Amino acid sequence: MLCEKCHKNEATTHIKRVINGQASEVYLCADCAAKAGFGSIHSPFSLGLNDLLGSVFGEAAHPQAIPTGGDQVRCSGCGSTFQDIAATGRAGCAKCYDTFYDQLLPSLQRLHGKTRHAGKLPASAGIEAKQRRQLDELRKSLSLAIEKQEFEKAAALRDEIKALEQELKQ
Repeated sequence: MLCEKCHKNEATTHIKRVINGQASEVYLCADCAAKAGFGSIHSPFSLGLNDLLGSVFGEAAHPQAIPTGGDQVRCSGCGSTFQDIAATGRAGCAKCYDTFYDQLLPSLQRLHGKTRHAGKLPASAGIEAKQRRQLDELRKSLSLAIEKQEFEKAAALRDEIKALEQELKQ
């Protein structure tokens, strides 16, 4: 198959993009792929982390597309702006997540599917974190029991939830 751009060389690179649900495919030779920014003859896998993450942060992945004003919000911990995070794909510090919560939330949901940690809790998390996790699980079980019309089980779960909430308040 010939390159779809120059129509001279054999196509060695297949590029498939899905944008807003619309898929497009292009077959390019090594030279045309390198010119388009998809590697080179010597290093076909020379894409950087920012290229691989692409539009994780939407238009913010290209800082030049965002107007820079003097009133940009900066993180109080490290001084990063949201544009800095979008350009590097990394938060500057833990406070960045609080400072830019509304802007980061859609990206985190796309990447991870969830916005809350669902894995194991470290031993240093403490009893309160474990109790909160248990409370969340009990609430889910309660909703499921009500949905299945298992009212005796639901009443027991409700009582367990109330007891655990009282422990957390103390």
